[in-house]
Amino acid sequence: AMTTSVPEAPGSGRNWDYRYCWLRDAYFVIQSLNRLGATKTMEEYLSYITNIVAGAEDGHLQPVYGIALEKRLIETEVPTLKGYRAMGPVRKGNQAYEHIQNDVYGSVILAATQAFFDERLTRHGDIRLFERLEKVGNRCLELYDQPDAGLWELRTMAKVHTYSSVMCWAGVDRLAKIAARLNLPGRAKFWRGHAETIHGVILEKSFNTTLNTFTESFAGEDVDGSLLLLMELGFIEPEDPRFLGTVDAIDRHLKKGMHLFRYATEDDFGFPQTAFNICTFWYIDALAAIGRETEAREMFENMLNSRNTLGLLSEDIDPKTGELWGNYPQTYSMVGLINSAMRLSKSWRDAF
Repeated sequence: AMTTSVPEAPGSGRNWDYRYCWLRDAYFVIQSLNRLGATKTMEEYLSYITNIVAGAEDGHLQPVYGIALEKRLIETEVPTLKGYRAMGPVRKGNQAYEHIQNDVYGSVILAATQAFFDERLTRHGDIRLFERLEKVGNRCLELYDQPDAGLWELRTMAKVHTYSSVMCWAGVDRLAKIAARLNLPGRAKFWRGHAETIHGVILEKSFNTTLNTFTESFAGEDVDGSLLLLMELGFIEPEDPRFLGTVDAIDRHLKKGMHLFRYATEDDFGFPQTAFNICTFWYIDALAAIGRETEAREMFENMLNSRNTLGLLSEDIDPKTGELWGNYPQTYSMVGLINSAMRLSKSWRDAF
């Protein structure tokens, strides 16, 4: 985002510096730019991502970097500033650069995959980039079943998060497809075999048969908004009863009015007080994919009406008052709006 320390909720202390580039945004940004046909911007962003990959030692990636590829983003408080509406603290830097967040490896591979398949681009993926991505893929193999802070960046609650594992699977799956594209059958077979193994482990560990839902962590009992992406990432078909059960569980536990919370459990700062805008868009996408398009459109129209006078969204929203909270304008929220709009739009064939 463009701002720092606008609180996620009034007086919550959830004030963070968002003036950096999170790698987990990469796939969603590329997806939205691709759907808009904004190839020049997409190519420039891909160059930023591939530069990070080129500088990664043994495939290791941080969750977040500065816009000039800075790695050390030391988090400190600025006591001379009172903060937004005097709701401090004001923070500079972000501790997330030190976090273990295993989903970033898959996110980068998914974003870079575009370079190998998009004929509109002037710079195409080659064997050299593929070999660099394989180093990132090796990290996916090592870390898919290891605890991390997860995409919600929980600072003191490491566990094996389902979303992180699925993103590792997605990275390995896409490497198999890239290898096939480059006519490297041996490498394609290698990555395909590992993708199938990881897929099986995740199904076994993260689906709770008693609750009929995927859970936010291996052997867990709670749901979170990221589970809505299992369909989007190609991990499971939208009509699969296990995914339908997950959507129902999320509806019961995370939906408040026309908005979705990212999770309902207590974290480092207590219980969440505001809904998370990107999760609402993920829910809209899931509803559309499973045939509940009328509901999806109703929620999407509500989100359009939730924007400010410039048509922009921040990270969070109070589901009772409709007041926007959190840093602004936020990439995640705007990308979610774009992707949901494209999903709900008529096809070219139906439009004319």
